[in-house]
Amino acid sequence: MTKTDAKSGSDPLGTWRPFRGPFARWPRLADTILALLALMLTVSMSSSRGDGADLPPAAEVLAAAAFLIGNLALIWRRRHPFRVHAIVVLASLVAVSAPLYGQPVFALSISLYSLGRYEGIRQRSFLGVAAGIALLALDRLVLDVPDSSDPGTFLMAFLVWYIGRQIRFRGEYLRLLKERAEQLEREQHAGAEKAVAEERTRIARELHDIVAHQVSLMTVQAGAAKVVADKNPAAAQEAMGLVERAGRTALDELRHLMGVLRPDADSLARVPQPGIRYLQRLLDDFRKAGLTASLDIDADLPALPVRVDLSLYRIVQEALTNVLKHAGPGANTTVSIYREAKSIRVEIENDRIGGGSLPGTGYGIAGMRERAQTLGGTLEAGVTEAGRFRVRAVLPTGSNGA
Repeated sequence: MTKTDAKSGSDPLGTWRPFRGPFARWPRLADTILALLALMLTVSMSSSRGDGADLPPAAEVLAAAAFLIGNLALIWRRRHPFRVHAIVVLASLVAVSAPLYGQPVFALSISLYSLGRYEGIRQRSFLGVAAGIALLALDRLVLDVPDSSDPGTFLMAFLVWYIGRQIRFRGEYLRLLKERAEQLEREQHAGAEKAVAEERTRIARELHDIVAHQVSLMTVQAGAAKVVADKNPAAAQEAMGLVERAGRTALDELRHLMGVLRPDADSLARVPQPGIRYLQRLLDDFRKAGLTASLDIDADLPALPVRVDLSLYRIVQEALTNVLKHAGPGANTTVSIYREAKSIRVEIENDRIGGGSLPGTGYGIAGMRERAQTLGGTLEAGVTEAGRFRVRAVLPTGSNGA
């Protein structure tokens, strides 16, 4: 930080800020000084004109009051531009009506500018400038001898008001641009937060599917190995081998998920995302865990989008995991996948409700339904009329079935 920055406390990065003059920094003080200056100029210009005729005392008092009120009203020109302009016009009318050499108050030009700059009601602004020009016409054309400079006077009065109005339009335009930029920034920030929340939900869902499935298999196989360890060491050893395989599979899938979140040079060498072509292998793992599972797939299934393919696999995986948890080993389970016009339907049914010994997380069906709804599909889960528990999901594929 430079010495200048340290003393002034300004932004060390040198962020540009617009210049603010005294009229922006101290508006009331600046307007007060402007009103006094206008009063002094009006008195000076009025005293320098005329033939020196003496005025009646009443006219002098009236003119002085008009000068004073018309100029001091400029202190409130920002807050009440139309009222201030009306006071200035009336004071000017009193001044030109009195035998004060036909000179209106100097504040008229300032009030015309303020009217265009700060008056937000268009009708008032137009009415005010018309009244100002009419006052000048009365002074120059009726109470005074017309000359060639009168059109220039009227044009100058209109230009003063017009300049103020254009500055007002520019200020409004810049304010709208700033508000729009702030709104876009808020929307962008909200969109980023929403994207982060959705990504966190997706990661949590993937972790749940990976961990819950593999840990359930590992728990079942480890329990089976414990039961048969004394009587059948070979079967126990095979069960522990399945535990090792499930653990390695879980680690591989977790590495793949972490690789998606943090891609590096060897990310292409990682295993691909699971899909419908891995369902047979998935059912083999559950069969080894004790389920009686069969797979029925339409022979002419179309190529599925990656998200649909992954979601279908995860729904089947979670449904079978729930069967293993809640129905227990030995449950007869059928996985059926059917092709429809613009969607694919998957059903997982088992013949036993309850009987499992593994605790559930409570997020299985909710997670499956969320996956289906994310793709624009539906998922239903419940007991059928035949007494079987069925999970049915319909996932849109975007194809026409041709």
